[in-house]
Amino acid sequence: MAADQNPTAETNPADAEPDQGELAHSIIESLLDHTRVVSDLIALMAQALDEDTQKALTRTPQWEAYLDSRRQMERTREDVEKFAKTMKPKR
Repeated sequence: MAADQNPTAETNPADAEPDQGELAHSIIESLLDHTRVVSDLIALMAQALDEDTQKALTRTPQWEAYLDSRRQMERTREDVEKFAKTMKPKR
């Protein structure tokens, strides 16, 4: 009987699940990816606007808040990468 067919060799459920650091990284990475997709969509939609409408839109507090948020997400992406490195077990 092959080792993988040994009924006494049980798989540890914890081995099949990502550790907490990997799970946190995965969740945050998904949120950041979604934010990037939404940002790309907003940029594409802005390109479809005529110049006057585009100028009016980019002079609003909402646009400034969007740009600030986008910059923060870029910093957050870097922080997530640092976090992921610290959570990886040292071998």
